[in-house]
Amino acid sequence: MGAAGGTGRTGGHHGSAGPADRNGPHEGGYTVTDTRQSHQPPSAYAPPPPSTPPPGGPAAAGVRRPRPAARTAPRTRKARLRVAKADPWSVMKVSFLLSIALGICTIVAVAVLWMVLDTIGVFSSVGSTISDATSSEGGKGGFDLVSFLSLSRVLMFTSVIAVIDVVLATALATLGAFIYNLSAGFVGGIELTLAEDE
Repeated sequence: MGAAGGTGRTGGHHGSAGPADRNGPHEGGYTVTDTRQSHQPPSAYAPPPPSTPPPGGPAAAGVRRPRPAARTAPRTRKARLRVAKADPWSVMKVSFLLSIALGICTIVAVAVLWMVLDTIGVFSSVGSTISDATSSEGGKGGFDLVSFLSLSRVLMFTSVIAVIDVVLATALATLGAFIYNLSAGFVGGIELTLAEDE
């Protein structure tokens, strides 16, 4: 009887365990159901939409297009320099050569100007007027401007003036170099800004 009752209890226990095994474990004839649900954390942002393939197909997606060259504005480098000292010997040599060149240009310019004035008859007309104004009652003793302003005499005067200019220009330039060195020792000299275009 006890065995039967035990068997019947056991059988009833196993008989009620059939459907309970599908839902979860059971204890003492009571069905235990798992009520926990899996909670997923909310996503921080929505996933991006699928990108559309390029018009050229998958093969064109791997081709990298050349980037256009950026136009950059030209930069200018500048340097600020100061002329602290001028060498008097170099200043004298440069000024001597420049004054000689200026003297030669003066002689050539005077010769060309004299030829032009003589061609158009300026000396003859002016000379006749001066001769008439300075002549005596008999028409003698007038000043002859044409013979006085001959080409040889004009060139000789011009050459003497050019030599004097060479000497004076060279001396003044050398003296100016000494004076500049003295003044640069007090104020620092002349500042120059040099620029270089790239």
